[in-house]
Amino acid sequence: MDLQLEAYAESGVYPFHMPGHKRNAFPMKNPYEIDITEIDGFDDLHAPEGILKEAMERAAKVYGAKQSYYLVNGSTCGILAAISAAAPQKGKLLMARNSHKSVYHAAYLRQLSTIYLNPVFSRFGIYGAVSPKEVERKLRENPDVDAVILTSPTYEGVVSDIAAIAEITHKYQVPLIVDEAHGAHFGFHKAFPQTSVRLGADLVIQSMHKVLPSLTQTALLHRNSEAVLPERITQFLDIYETSSPSYVLMAGMEKCIRFLEEEGNQRFELFTQRLSDFYEKAKGLQKIHVMTKEDFSSEEIFCLDRSKIVISVKGAAISGSRLYEMLLKDHKLQMEMYSGFYVLAMTSLMDREEGFERLYQALLEIDGNLLCKEEKPENNFGFLSEFYLPKEKKMELYEAMERKKTTVSFSEAEGKISGTAVCLYPPGVPALLAGETIDRDFIKNIRKFRKYGLNVKGIADIINERISIVSE
Repeated sequence: MDLQLEAYAESGVYPFHMPGHKRNAFPMKNPYEIDITEIDGFDDLHAPEGILKEAMERAAKVYGAKQSYYLVNGSTCGILAAISAAAPQKGKLLMARNSHKSVYHAAYLRQLSTIYLNPVFSRFGIYGAVSPKEVERKLRENPDVDAVILTSPTYEGVVSDIAAIAEITHKYQVPLIVDEAHGAHFGFHKAFPQTSVRLGADLVIQSMHKVLPSLTQTALLHRNSEAVLPERITQFLDIYETSSPSYVLMAGMEKCIRFLEEEGNQRFELFTQRLSDFYEKAKGLQKIHVMTKEDFSSEEIFCLDRSKIVISVKGAAISGSRLYEMLLKDHKLQMEMYSGFYVLAMTSLMDREEGFERLYQALLEIDGNLLCKEEKPENNFGFLSEFYLPKEKKMELYEAMERKKTTVSFSEAEGKISGTAVCLYPPGVPALLAGETIDRDFIKNIRKFRKYGLNVKGIADIINERISIVSE
């Protein structure tokens, strides 16, 4: 693997993917020379009293949080700890349907009853925002909810109205948790949305490595109120986070926080200018379309994070996977991900002007070689919204996951209880969960996905059309 990593670093491929340092190194010793454990003078992450306590206090000051926690197991351990601290065992969780899998894992581990918020599904095949009205309706209908969690921004940069949602959850005296993993850069420049930390969310989880110059699996958990007690958070971080935290990772986190303090303003100005220049030039593309906030209605999104460059092929004679392949093979540009109808380029503070120019020139060349601007039938993925319609829940997720399973053919599965979660990957949002009913439309759409060559996760055998169900 080390040889492959070295070869990739020297290949000339430009990284429009995470991590946010984009292979630009901060001055740091050889990691083997500074890889230590909790020896004298270096504090203890699970009982900080010295340098780690000071480092986390610095992070809290930079983000405006009451208290911040270093996470070296990524946002995943922060989400697990936040939900576990906010909701009691066998409590009730109101969660966005497009939540990260760690939210579902927390519901399973804590045996939580789940109620779902269904974000708007945009006409571009991208999950939109969670409506504040939907949050209030669900809280009114479920007065025993213990916590609310949603994702903002999404993978594609869609932001919900966190200030309005926080006001609603607090009216019902329910803590709001925001998975802001993709928004650690929020709040530092007017070109980007404000961070949920300053908009009233009680707990906010951010992945530093996604957009900031920090090493993979470094993240922060921010506590902003007394709605969730700090001792509860530390109790569950002690469970979910490693007992041997990497000092290399934590040193990188501290360097990143100092970087934001000392160079952040200058870097954000440069970053936003490069993004603006790219978006302005991209307006001239005729068949490929770089999406902006103006492409969505106010019902679909509240705001859009410009650092996520979503390149739509919905009106072009090309698929997302084909564009992704051309960018990599013909232009040495590695994208973050693709779907059937768009490609995502992940940018960060550390992206160079060269990268943006190479991406624009590649898109310009590809755009010029496409034959037709009209939408083709094979690119019409309107049935996706039908795929993500809510399914009937027959039992709780944790109950279904503990039950005995069997595998049956699609023809036998209709009306049965799913024993698995099924999603399109990426982005990995479940359309069917364990404990929900498998209906005829779901099976019909899975067959369509196979025809279009989309990547379906969770089907036991898609070629022979077999799926896991809960045994009767």
